[in-house]
Amino acid sequence: MKLLSLAVGLVSLHLCPPPLSAEEPLRLAVFRADATPPIGSPVAYAPARSIEDPLSARGVVLLGAGEPIVLCAVDWIGIGNGGHDAWCAALAEAAGTSPERVSVHVLHQHDGVRCDFDAEALLEAHGLGGVRFDADFARRVIADTAAALRVALEKAERITHYGLGEARVEKVASSRRIVGPTGRLLLSRMSASRAPEAREAPEGTIDPMLKAISFWQDDRPLACLTYYATHPQSYYGKGDVTAEFVGLARARREEETGLAHIHFNGASGNVAAGKYNDGSPENRPVLAGRMAEGMRLAWEATERRPLSADEVGWKTRPVSLPLGTHLVRAELESVLADETAEERLRLGAATKLAYLARHESGHRIPLHCLEIGDARVLHMPGELFVEYQLAAQAMRPDLFVAMAAYGDYGTGYIGTEVAYGQGGYETQPRSSNTAPEVEGVLMEAMDALLGPAAEPNEADSPER
Repeated sequence: MKLLSLAVGLVSLHLCPPPLSAEEPLRLAVFRADATPPIGSPVAYAPARSIEDPLSARGVVLLGAGEPIVLCAVDWIGIGNGGHDAWCAALAEAAGTSPERVSVHVLHQHDGVRCDFDAEALLEAHGLGGVRFDADFARRVIADTAAALRVALEKAERITHYGLGEARVEKVASSRRIVGPTGRLLLSRMSASRAPEAREAPEGTIDPMLKAISFWQDDRPLACLTYYATHPQSYYGKGDVTAEFVGLARARREEETGLAHIHFNGASGNVAAGKYNDGSPENRPVLAGRMAEGMRLAWEATERRPLSADEVGWKTRPVSLPLGTHLVRAELESVLADETAEERLRLGAATKLAYLARHESGHRIPLHCLEIGDARVLHMPGELFVEYQLAAQAMRPDLFVAMAAYGDYGTGYIGTEVAYGQGGYETQPRSSNTAPEVEGVLMEAMDALLGPAAEPNEADSPER
């Protein structure tokens, strides 16, 4: 019996990975790949006719705090359903980690690429393949990004400190939804607005602060991650591919600092530049300058702090989001199959069917929380309303809380409960695939993710 116990113990020691050494250093790998579509390839609203400036997929890998953690931001309009799965799986394999430790987001530029392999399969079956997006191109970009990540791992550098900074961005963001005294939507103010009443209305509910998290090796910066909530459009829709004013601001800061910048769009489903943007081409560099100034001020306000592996954590909480009652399979299938229907309606039906199928299969969308010392970053799906971002900060006023939204794009817009009864573009059946009860689900999940750091071996907390 003793020999058997000894043998079992030896086998267990062989099969179980050794515990992470407290002496193993934290390291950071920074990767980047081109994500610019070719001329003629479909982008959000038209075939690409010119390349104003290149698009990229860029991110970081955190090593030394359990399995690798991958954060990636892509200059596309949306990556959803099977497209999001494909991105996470490819980057996970490249990093030697699990897909649950990968978070992929878009910046939501409106002359960028869509990526949803589930919807594309439905469209191909009805003779509409290649109309909404170029699947072969998307797969090449995914492969190129994974390859860039592998190369970056070989150059990973030791992290000794992290930095936190924030600054107000002036005259960029404004609420898209102006609610009247009756509780109904009074005015919709989109990314570009020329109407005097839209320009003169107050900013409304926004988060004016741009947050910056940086990684350092002693006094040498390795990379800077920034977070700000606004739709990033100045003008769009003709197929002139651009990373828009957020991408131009990011590029300016990289040129000024020589440092890799990875920008994430916050919860900006109901936030855009409409108060400060008339849609003229001349206004794009103006908005870019204001964004770059916010990034500069946040960088200058940064305070460095020592960082050890046991101060870095990753929590995941999968959620099932309440389904909008308008998602009826038979009706959507009828629209998709109707060759006399408008093409945009058939394309939209395929996207909704793809999301509906995932929901019916029991798929749950993972929400993530990255813990870095006194900072927390929530990684969220869809076109989330800014109220979720503000609520997350209010949940933990003792911490530096940032948010990256526009993860899995299959949800469409995600409003607050009250917003679904106010009317407006964002919460209509065309735009949102979730029901009003989504607010309760997400608020509960955010509260759990932002709670006290989980002890090892808790169900919702992977190895630290």
